[in-house]
Amino acid sequence: SDVCFVVGQERQEIFAHRCLLACRCNFFQRLLGTELGPGVPGPVVLSTVPAEAFLAVLEFLYTNSVKLHRHSVLEVLTAAVEYGLEELRELCLEFVVKVLDVELVCEALQVAVTFGLGPLQERCIAFIEAHSQEALRTRGFVELSAAALLPLLRSDKLCVDEVELVRAARSWARVGAAVLERPVAEVAAPVVRELRLALLAPAELSALEEQNRREPFIPVEQIVEAWKCHALRRGDAAPGALCRRRRGTLPREHHRFLDLPFR
Repeated sequence: SDVCFVVGQERQEIFAHRCLLACRCNFFQRLLGTELGPGVPGPVVLSTVPAEAFLAVLEFLYTNSVKLHRHSVLEVLTAAVEYGLEELRELCLEFVVKVLDVELVCEALQVAVTFGLGPLQERCIAFIEAHSQEALRTRGFVELSAAALLPLLRSDKLCVDEVELVRAARSWARVGAAVLERPVAEVAAPVVRELRLALLAPAELSALEEQNRREPFIPVEQIVEAWKCHALRRGDAAPGALCRRRRGTLPREHHRFLDLPFR
């Protein structure tokens, strides 16, 4: 070998051949052409890619095949996208679809949104729609970005009641607030408007309003809009889809006034 990579947070040393990498991948051609001059043996530091994922990339570059594992495939997919390895990316996408489950789906959705992988994003959303309650309880859900959470909250096909969805969104915002050291309401602002409060019964809405006084999470105006639907007994008292029932919405007495059944 004539090049050494220092990879991941563990700074693992991995050795390879500059000529082969440069011939197989434009990313490495550029990297090795600028980082190392002829005869310079200094290591190349790649701290953001885990060692197992980087070894899978090297396996693909050397053999044009790769052995993927469920626990690391998303990291290999991320590396494939960043390094411009389209064939490896497609292999990873095929594998993710085959092994997709409740524990993996939210992480896969985040990768899909981050890198604009539309088909994978659609597949993940469809899976979460079918397994909503289980997916909302995973660690991957509370670690979603706002951009990844938005299409879920806009879905009519989630198999979960709005009370549970509000609870899950609050947990998501709390985790984000702790990580970012920002108020819960500020973290929740980009997504909270997609919660359909008018679907809640008056007692549920009152309890939510009281909790919101103790821990601000939902804008007061949004709660007022929900009360307006109850007062006027009309679904059109709230804008857009905020009165439309989801697939998993439990029936409540006032829903007959909404006149917006799930389609």
